[in-house]
Amino acid sequence: METMKEQDGLVVFDASRLSAQSDIPQEFIWPSDESPTPEAAEELAVPLIDLSGGAANPEVVRQVGDACALHGFFQVVNHGIDPELVADAHRCMDAFFTRPLAEKQRAQRRPGDSCGYASSFTGRFATKLPWKETLSFRSYSPASAGGEQQQEVVLDYFVRTLGEDYRRHGEVYARYCSEMSRLSLQIMEVLGCSLGVGPTHFRRFFQGNDSIMRLNYYPPCQRPLDTLGTGPHCDPTSLTILHQDDVAGLQVFSGGRWLSIRPHAAAFVVNIGDTFMALSNARYRSCLHRAVVNSRVPRRSLAFFLCPDMDKLVRPPPELVDDTHPRAYPDFTWRALLDFTMRHYRADMRTLQAFTHWLQGSSSS
Repeated sequence: METMKEQDGLVVFDASRLSAQSDIPQEFIWPSDESPTPEAAEELAVPLIDLSGGAANPEVVRQVGDACALHGFFQVVNHGIDPELVADAHRCMDAFFTRPLAEKQRAQRRPGDSCGYASSFTGRFATKLPWKETLSFRSYSPASAGGEQQQEVVLDYFVRTLGEDYRRHGEVYARYCSEMSRLSLQIMEVLGCSLGVGPTHFRRFFQGNDSIMRLNYYPPCQRPLDTLGTGPHCDPTSLTILHQDDVAGLQVFSGGRWLSIRPHAAAFVVNIGDTFMALSNARYRSCLHRAVVNSRVPRRSLAFFLCPDMDKLVRPPPELVDDTHPRAYPDFTWRALLDFTMRHYRADMRTLQAFTHWLQGSSSS
């Protein structure tokens, strides 16, 4: 039975072939201590926060601060994002991932790049491969320009990479990224207030951002207890804003066990990433999470990863450093951390610690 094929010497993940097959390739089998269990995961107690009051609402600030100090995950509603725009983004995602593999590969991610189409990251890793396809693209919003330039970057990517037929996709995701950037800055105001540095500190820091948008597609798998859609990891980025479809699959490791975050159509799941953990001087946590798959239906999610400008120095504000809270991490740039995860290290629960050791070793050599 043909399950995998090779292209230019690399194994290729073709979801249209593999989804119905019970004999999945060994590359996708995860160790038993990392793979899902047959029991349904209990639900994580993650707050559903009404964001309409923003940083001016002390209860919003308190709820966000408590969640970030505990496990780094919360959900937001009344965020101002048009539901029809979210629905359009999901429809465009379906239209892309259901196309033939050869068409999707026109956007193939190059080795060492963070953007492009990836069929399970087969070009990067040889074992514990994730059961998913992704399309990632840059969402650049310079501090000196408005949202128009950000939208031009996204639209140009789709037309230049996939052709004029994908102009509609580019238009939809350009608007979506612009809204995600706006929402990110609003959340940064809340995070700043919760940490005691005021609403403008982190908003100014991320006013110019070089972020990443990722479309995640998890095909059905006939052996869902032997593989993972995404392995356990902490996001190396600053802030993740995720919209799930109606299929469960996101799990967070909290209290020594894996707990699920149930999909909520009107909500976005927000979580702290490693870069913001460093900006908060480890006051807030970047939490371990993963995605599981099922044997019946595909699962989809839209992930916006807020990142600072590439060469902006990541350093906590002085108010967050004292005798009780000495510096947890050295200064670094997002470019250096991104390069580390793309070329030297597979992101997991120890990425920031490993990066710190790498930086210290590089500076001393």
